[in-house]
Amino acid sequence: MSVLVELQPALYMGRMKRFLPFTKKDPSVAVIRLQGTIAAGGRGSLNDAGLAPLIEKAFKRKGLAAVALSINSPGGSPVQSSLIAARIRRLADENGVEVHAFVEDVAASGGYWLATAADKIWVDGNSIVGSIGVIFSSFGFSDFISRYGIERRLHTAGESKSLLDPFLPEKSEDVERLKVLQGHIHEEFKTHVRTRRGDRITRDDLFTGDVWVGQQSIEVGLADGLGHLVPKMKELYGDKVQFKVFQQRRSFAGLLSRSMTSAVIEDVEERAHFARFGL
Repeated sequence: MSVLVELQPALYMGRMKRFLPFTKKDPSVAVIRLQGTIAAGGRGSLNDAGLAPLIEKAFKRKGLAAVALSINSPGGSPVQSSLIAARIRRLADENGVEVHAFVEDVAASGGYWLATAADKIWVDGNSIVGSIGVIFSSFGFSDFISRYGIERRLHTAGESKSLLDPFLPEKSEDVERLKVLQGHIHEEFKTHVRTRRGDRITRDDLFTGDVWVGQQSIEVGLADGLGHLVPKMKELYGDKVQFKVFQQRRSFAGLLSRSMTSAVIEDVEERAHFARFGL
């Protein structure tokens, strides 16, 4: 052991510090990876049920100086976005820990909702940020099925139960109803952003669903500065800061349980979400 100390004193002492009760330990940053679309289900989607154990464990790490969110998400479910962000914020307040969000390719729509759980939002010069709006997309098959002699049989109790059925012609009253629902969600989103970003927001036209890139997002108040995770955390908490990464993992059993068709569909849907931002 004396030889080890002589040859590698820094490495040896760094490992021994964990077992010496009166030795000051290096600060720790828990890195929570939030990558992918946000949805209640799906083998790779971000959702509160899947992330809850990881987030809870991240905030329980000893010697925690800060939590860093590494975000790369085009959005998805507003409910899951809200639940995940609220969990992060609650634990941050309970533990008195600063949270920093680092945007990679994109933090848009629900992805930006996640970013607002942080005290500071850092972006790359090419990061896409924003898309504070609500979107609904579908297909219409009514002409297709009639062309092939397929009859749609639908029986409901309640006149709104067949809202926007893709196998029926679109109704103007259904579209109006959808816009009302979207309006409520949009107002929730806007209120949340205003609450979290406060007077950092410099413009009133940030809630149109538009996006901003890098420095632009800083100038309009959606982000706080340019910065990458490791160098920025070392700048703020010292060169000796230790990083521990927490992220969802796809189990082999889980992959086997999914059919090839559903896996392909989910991958196509995720690529479509990212493709909206040219990614």
